[in-house]
Amino acid sequence: MPPGIFVILFFAVTFYSVRKKFFGAAIFSGTVTLIFWLLCTGFFAEKFVGSFEREFLPPEKIEESGADIIIVLGGGAGANIPDVDGQGALYSSSAYRILTAARLHKKLNLPVLVSGGKVYEDSGDEAKISAEVLKSLGVPDEKIFVEPESLTTTQNAIYSAEILREKNFRKPILVTSAFHIKRAVENFSRQNVEVIPFPTDYMTPGETKFNLMKLCPDAGALWLNVIFIRENFRLFVMNFFGI
Repeated sequence: MPPGIFVILFFAVTFYSVRKKFFGAAIFSGTVTLIFWLLCTGFFAEKFVGSFEREFLPPEKIEESGADIIIVLGGGAGANIPDVDGQGALYSSSAYRILTAARLHKKLNLPVLVSGGKVYEDSGDEAKISAEVLKSLGVPDEKIFVEPESLTTTQNAIYSAEILREKNFRKPILVTSAFHIKRAVENFSRQNVEVIPFPTDYMTPGETKFNLMKLCPDAGALWLNVIFIRENFRLFVMNFFGI
């Protein structure tokens, strides 16, 4: 349902509480109304998520980075989705990451390591699907390494680091969605792997400009803020509980 309906309902509860002089309830429901409205507005979603996405930026001169491999992290795939090459396709976030990795390969002629497994029973084997997409985009088979076991960002880093050490790669470019790059970099750092962050799949504009329409409640804005809250919670859990 449109989130604006709930903003109106919360406001109605607040108004009713004030009329009945239930001031404690009015303060509570008014606070809930304000917070929920802010979380549903595009302006604040762009501010919050944008600040997260711009914490790391792609290197301006990637050719001079000294990188020797590209790591691209998975973001979801479906097993029974029709695709150009048959059954099994990447979801939009994963597809954007793979496209960026393929373009970087074309620019730098570096091998690509794709990391990501079958997260759920009905998920696709993400790394394998990603490898097929890379081949269809012109990346040679011998330039592709597959890490198909990881189910989390932590495992992405652990299993990818093992391959890097085994193959003697020392300076990887890390490709993942901009909202995810901070947590990914920290996970690789825990494996003593210094990566070159290359965020992609941006969900917010580079500069947020005020517009009255961006104050209207919107489900898309609420989802952006859910992603922002979720990533901060996962960072908190990782840093304080080591998982």
